[in-house]
Amino acid sequence: MHSSTLHLPGLAVIGGGPAGLMAAEVARSAGVEVDLFEAKGSVGRKFLIAGKGGLNLTHGEPRPTFDARYGGRAQDVARWLDVFDADALRAWARDLGVETYVGTSGRVFPMDRKAAPLLRGWVRRLKERGVRFHVHHRWTGWSDDGTTLRFDTPEGERLVQAPATVLALGGGSWPELGSDGAWVPSLQRRQIAVAPLRPSNCGFDVAWSEHFVARHAGAPLKPVVASWQDAGGTSHSLQGECVVSAAGIEGSLVYALSATLRDAIERDGHATLRLDLAPGREQSRLEQELGRPRAGRSVSEHLRRHAGIEGVKAALLYETMDRASMNDARELAAAIKRLPLTLLGPRPIAEAISSAGGVTLEALDDALMLRDLPGTFAAGEMLDWEAPTGGYLLNACFASGLIAGRGAVTWLNGRAQG
Repeated sequence: MHSSTLHLPGLAVIGGGPAGLMAAEVARSAGVEVDLFEAKGSVGRKFLIAGKGGLNLTHGEPRPTFDARYGGRAQDVARWLDVFDADALRAWARDLGVETYVGTSGRVFPMDRKAAPLLRGWVRRLKERGVRFHVHHRWTGWSDDGTTLRFDTPEGERLVQAPATVLALGGGSWPELGSDGAWVPSLQRRQIAVAPLRPSNCGFDVAWSEHFVARHAGAPLKPVVASWQDAGGTSHSLQGECVVSAAGIEGSLVYALSATLRDAIERDGHATLRLDLAPGREQSRLEQELGRPRAGRSVSEHLRRHAGIEGVKAALLYETMDRASMNDARELAAAIKRLPLTLLGPRPIAEAISSAGGVTLEALDDALMLRDLPGTFAAGEMLDWEAPTGGYLLNACFASGLIAGRGAVTWLNGRAQG
């Protein structure tokens, strides 16, 4: 049974992640009445899960290097960061009673590394300031005439009218936590340009043999140096760690390269990632050491003694080379330094840490209002930008939420004066 239509006096924020909560905070601080709607039974679920291993709020890297992490959208996101950068985010957390520190990697964490205390304090402050929370409200789009917001609730459909709306519905990753991309058709029906949602910060499929998977799935590869070519043919390299999975390869090093690798697969049908299994060892020295007589030792033992290669690294060589090449010191040394892995495709978006694609930034004005839907703003991961892990994702979500919230305040004040 349909409930009666709820008429809001001010702003409807849809989505209870960092972008939505920040939009609500900014608007309420400006005196606007705010109602926040969340599909799940509580807000910030992805925020909490992402912080289980240590909440990485932002990064200590200086600008403009920080900005460059947003790739093709660096200039757009830089404008958001001009308003709310890493220092501003740390100051905001401090105002909530949460001190932060910069780790050895440059990543910024709360002193206790936990997400829950920060989120609890934030929600408490929002409620004390008068933000009204409506959980178990799943947004399903607009009424046919576009004037009314529609929500599925345990009691049936609820209709809501609001003078202004901020959409902060998340991307397409971690659907069980609410970021499922179900909002895409509703915006497309309103002729809003939405780039296809794609996995970002994700693993990739490799055609491992069953024998290799049975013995080595879950094994870490560290340290290794990954090298690849960009679309222009320029070579790049990055040292880090990754993990062999049953499906292929994943982990922080792979996630850092995921946008480039995903785009190469979309363009060429596959991507080649080369791994240096022995960073710091010269290929010529490896060739010399591996060329020594084996004296009856197995190739595996020879690799361990003279190249420091064993375990999953040795298994990767066996997986990708034939017997004759394994017995050729020159070919073996070359493979150790530039082992080619053919990546067949990214893992499904539901497994990704984040997603690319979403509402195109060209569909929004500088206040993040939809040009074709005046009074409706969008923020967070539902917009078409992406970034590596390391605090860059969260900082941009906070910043875009703040800008959308301010934009909504300006819009509402303009209506009131008009």
